[in-house]
Amino acid sequence: MKKRKITVNIDSTLKYLQLWNGIFNLTDKGLQLLSTFIDVQSITEEINMCSVRNKKEVARIAGIKDHNTLNNYIKRFKDKGAVLKQNGAYKLNPFLDPHTENVEVTINRV
Repeated sequence: MKKRKITVNIDSTLKYLQLWNGIFNLTDKGLQLLSTFIDVQSITEEINMCSVRNKKEVARIAGIKDHNTLNNYIKRFKDKGAVLKQNGAYKLNPFLDPHTENVEVTINRV
């Protein structure tokens, strides 16, 4: 079997998430909100990606009046594996970390 290499240049968190969305199957709105959570967390450096502080900032940026509305999206992120809950804190699935410089994917046909 031939190995093929594709280089993809990504210039935003949203585009990085869109690249992998075939695996996580998030809605467009979900992708936008998750990318905002990631960007906000990189600024606040909160351990809990979905802390109240981060939810308030994401809601402000997204134009959502009540930050608690985001709880529905956070549950979907968790259910789809995009966000993991560890020790009471929500963390981004390491696979979706946009700061990763190189990702190698192997596809095996069975």
